[in-house]
Amino acid sequence: MTKHPLTTATCIIVGASHAGVNAAFALRKEGWAGKIVLIDSDPRLPYHRPPLSKTYITSDDPIEKLALKPEASYTQDDIELLLGVTVTQLDAKAKKISTHSGDELYYDKLILATGASPIVPAISGLTDAHNLFFMRNLEDSLGIKAALHNSSNKRIVIIGGGYIGLETAASLKKLGASVVVLERENRILARVTAPEMSAFFLQLHESHGVNIITDKNVSAINTDAGVNNVITSDGAEYPADIIIVGVGVRVNKTLAEQAGLTIENGICVDAQARTSDENIYAIGDCTYHFNPHYQRYIRLESVQNAVDQAKIAALAICGKGQDYNTLPWFWSDQYDVKLQMVGLSTGYDQVIIRHENTTEQKFSTWYFSGDELLAVDAINNAKAYVMGTKIIKAKMRINKTALADSNCELTLDRLQ
Repeated sequence: MTKHPLTTATCIIVGASHAGVNAAFALRKEGWAGKIVLIDSDPRLPYHRPPLSKTYITSDDPIEKLALKPEASYTQDDIELLLGVTVTQLDAKAKKISTHSGDELYYDKLILATGASPIVPAISGLTDAHNLFFMRNLEDSLGIKAALHNSSNKRIVIIGGGYIGLETAASLKKLGASVVVLERENRILARVTAPEMSAFFLQLHESHGVNIITDKNVSAINTDAGVNNVITSDGAEYPADIIIVGVGVRVNKTLAEQAGLTIENGICVDAQARTSDENIYAIGDCTYHFNPHYQRYIRLESVQNAVDQAKIAALAICGKGQDYNTLPWFWSDQYDVKLQMVGLSTGYDQVIIRHENTTEQKFSTWYFSGDELLAVDAINNAKAYVMGTKIIKAKMRINKTALADSNCELTLDRLQ
């Protein structure tokens, strides 16, 4: 079926995760009176992604509790949901998209919230492995839960020691699984945090019985009678009833390429989330955008960025242009530890670890470039996270000696 150009303005959003859903509702809030069509290949009502590797695996909560918005909200705001629909073509000149079923839809404005897909590493036998999952969507989480329930040995090998892999390891350990994490770098979280934080999380997981092995590059998987044998390049073997792969993601850029959009480390957008085509916007994990605070282009995989860019795109489309200028923040929950991160530590030349005088496990890692604070990682320490955010935003210079002194109260006046 072909839908010909509409007489009323239409905004089509491709991708219904955090970015796409928030953009749709923000458009209505900012006064978009035309049609809004929200499309996603996932057939389920749009849902929260972060709990998939955290609380959802260990809970018995119904799927409905993950919903980003109740179904009735879409009807109330007159947002048309096309779920289980894959957009296969984008013709920017005709301002038209085509779906896998052959439907054609025309737009006045288009928002690409296409996100990213898991990297599938070149491992011999990977595609033949039994109970193999990439922790990226609800089907992965449901599949892991079902496989664990049906497994007598509950032996799990996680390939990749990033936050997703470690969060999943913590969740599965709570369910009584035997968990091995294989990381090819010489430490976990090597790309995103300081060695001190890597050492902390290594000790945390080992204290809970997770076997984390670094400098391990998986080269092959042999599967026989439903049992996998994960083999590393040094010849070591690890039996696994379930394999979870978390080695990073690649931007979903096929549609952007078809449209001839500028692409670097993602879909390039300006300060108002506009691509090189004035009628096409891009938001969320798929974008490569300029960060005014750090004065460089970045690509972020975070809910915060997805939500903030969604609002910026909606404002721009509705003629209320506002530049994106948000300090990145992230979080991770593992066991009884809450990690809150603010800022980007890339380029740091000094790390200060601040321990609090408390019986609780509470400390923070402060990343500096010269005298400028770049980022803070706070363990069970919301105060350090909040304080770090204020200091980074203001580009405030602080007394590093006072910061490192646990007897010095963590307040702005004591740190200056």
